[in-house]
Amino acid sequence: MRECMNQYNVTPVDRKKIGSGCAFVDVPGSKSITNRAILLAMLAEGQTTIRNALFSDDSRVLMECVRKLGYPIHIDETKQTVTISGNPSKIPKREAELYVGSAGTAARFLTALLGISGGKYFLDASEQMRKRPMAPLIASMKELGAVFTYSETENHFPFLLESSGVTKQEVAVDINDSSQFLSALMMASVMSNKDFTIHIKGHHGMAYIEITAAMMKDFGVLLHCQKEGEAIKYIVPRNQRYHALDYTVEADVSASCYFFAMAMLLGTKICVHDTKLCTKQGDIALLSTFCKMGGKVYEEPFGIVMEGPKGGNFSGVDVDMSSFSDQALTLAVLAPFADSPTTITGIGHTRMQESNRIAVILSELSKLGVRCEELSDGIKIYPGNLHGGVVSTYDDHRVAMSFALAGLRVPGIIIENPLCCKKTFEGYFETLEHTIASITERQ
Repeated sequence: MRECMNQYNVTPVDRKKIGSGCAFVDVPGSKSITNRAILLAMLAEGQTTIRNALFSDDSRVLMECVRKLGYPIHIDETKQTVTISGNPSKIPKREAELYVGSAGTAARFLTALLGISGGKYFLDASEQMRKRPMAPLIASMKELGAVFTYSETENHFPFLLESSGVTKQEVAVDINDSSQFLSALMMASVMSNKDFTIHIKGHHGMAYIEITAAMMKDFGVLLHCQKEGEAIKYIVPRNQRYHALDYTVEADVSASCYFFAMAMLLGTKICVHDTKLCTKQGDIALLSTFCKMGGKVYEEPFGIVMEGPKGGNFSGVDVDMSSFSDQALTLAVLAPFADSPTTITGIGHTRMQESNRIAVILSELSKLGVRCEELSDGIKIYPGNLHGGVVSTYDDHRVAMSFALAGLRVPGIIIENPLCCKKTFEGYFETLEHTIASITERQ
């Protein structure tokens, strides 16, 4: 990535020069799976090797926390592998100072793990992460006996976490702001050495909960989900341990979706290597939405192929994106190019992510000449003739990556602070340029 790049001017693609062949794209491993695998490897008995691991700002801060907590860890970015010698009974260092950066997974996963295991830890975060929700998880940890002392704002980083281990065998957690709170408790609960029950409020992000449950099972720990009417609880039985694995991380579907969207915009075919329709990752649901808009999806042995509608002409759609809200920005950028309005709902919680994503969509699309209407839990976007402009990214990786797509069809789209994409996909813009070249060169 070019470290001096503070703006990125997207090169529009001449759709008349697009050939009939298929362009191929490589994306890194999944952030969600990589960071879960790291935490599970910490708690596993034996040495775990994680292959096709994502190396990004988010994963690197978690790896550094693993090192500071005393776990033997070997990192090889060239081979995209991470090897961790786990400890299923205790955290090697009972006192440490940790920095979680802007990584929500590291922030939430470690807070639960350290509180349940016990010890004295000072945790700090980036300015962005200091503003993001932590109160529901902190409330759960307090219920379990952890004590928090805040350096600045209550229920936010930085704070001192002190714990002697859990004092109860069940806890409640509100996941309306983030499903990571539940994932954190699920994975760390094994350290309690007791039957552990988690009662949940809310249904946000359940696709990520399914990833967590499936990966826990991969590493040897089963849990049970019980539903009684609207009430849901997860039970992790006692006397279970994670076991070390040689574990390969799936290609990141969230990253892949920008290139599938590219196929929609340009009316071309793009294949992302090593992706599968049968995946743990919830963002795969965006492909069903693209099919409703006029696209075609099929799976080849080497990956998923997205075929955009002829001429890049597609219809708008009404869609509840509560289960794949990370792609709301991607769909929002496509929406003005549709032949009818698009309504995105189920994304109210995205106001409290890396940026207020609903406000960002409204602000940045309006800059480019698009009419939008904010809804209580989403946004309605009307077709329009976009013009060039400078897009502010709010230090939000998904804003940078999604709004760059508009520049494929509109001259003069400039992305400010494009390097914020290093949070999850540091080579995004190089990959975008390579794909543009591939599309226009093949005839």
